[in-house]
Amino acid sequence: MPACSFANINGRYNFQTPQTLIAHDINNLHAWIMGVIAVIFVAVFGVMFYSIFKHRKSSGHSARHFHENTTVEVLWTLIPALILVVMAWPAAKVVLAQKDTRDAEVTIKATGYQWFWGYDYLDYGFGYKSKLATPREQIENYKDQGQAKGEHYLLEVTEPLVVPVGTKVRILTTSNDVIHSWGMPAFGVKQDAIPGFIRDTWFKADRVGTFRGQCVELCGRDHGFMPIVINVVAKNDFKTWVDKKQKEAKAAADDPNKVWKLDELIARGKTVYDANCAACHKADGAGGGPFPALAGSKIANGPIAGHLGIVLHGKGAMPAWQGLSDTEIAAVITYERHSFGNKMTDMLQPKDVKAARK
Repeated sequence: MPACSFANINGRYNFQTPQTLIAHDINNLHAWIMGVIAVIFVAVFGVMFYSIFKHRKSSGHSARHFHENTTVEVLWTLIPALILVVMAWPAAKVVLAQKDTRDAEVTIKATGYQWFWGYDYLDYGFGYKSKLATPREQIENYKDQGQAKGEHYLLEVTEPLVVPVGTKVRILTTSNDVIHSWGMPAFGVKQDAIPGFIRDTWFKADRVGTFRGQCVELCGRDHGFMPIVINVVAKNDFKTWVDKKQKEAKAAADDPNKVWKLDELIARGKTVYDANCAACHKADGAGGGPFPALAGSKIANGPIAGHLGIVLHGKGAMPAWQGLSDTEIAAVITYERHSFGNKMTDMLQPKDVKAARK
């Protein structure tokens, strides 16, 4: 979905209804530029068609030879240059405003992963991952099951981004693997997320509501399955939500010094696998396409250090999973080595993963 979609939710051929000042400016700029283009189109082609019709051979006209005309050449250079200046001035103002992230009240880091978004509320000390909520079975077996697509098919997430209304929000974008792009058409926002770089953009939502976008950079196999959903809420509701998320983050934090039992790691690993790995390696570990099967594989049945290295650093189509915690990585690797018919006897502890990151 481009930064401004030509088929909005009302079915009209136009941009989505603007919900921020920048989006309004983009809308107005678009109308202005299209107006200028329309005038030029009518003027140029009007003169051209009039000349063709008026001076056609069947009317008795014959072609005449002529040489350069300095006045005409100066005019057809100056006039387009002036038109470009007239068009560039308001466009430059909008572009500069889009990049003015000063005085933001909330700062959120958006990290692109293959294929979901991670959000960190830097001012409040918590974060979470926002993944596609549309069931995988509905996507892969839609025709067979005859299931009707919901209103927000492929545009629904497990946890939306939540921001307060009437508040300037700064978004810092980066990526864990390949280039993604964080786009929200109704807010007039599109910012690339590039590995190793921090880019920024901002928005200030005018009203409470739920707004939907997508990754707008072709980023791999499941590019179409990493939507962006923003819930704009009242400021008091935002404060209540932040308090709740901070308590949840504190309660869910793993003890880095805990020594896990094998059955605990396997149980935790299944949850991590289903949420992060099953989309490519399949729920039964059968794999598919560029993603190898884990059942009976050399990876899951080979040295555990090599298995850990691939999960941490990636290999081929497999992205690096640095965004998972030490406990999550230890658990999912242990789960893979004890599932899908694999019968290894080893296991990883979080401290082993922490040591391997260095």
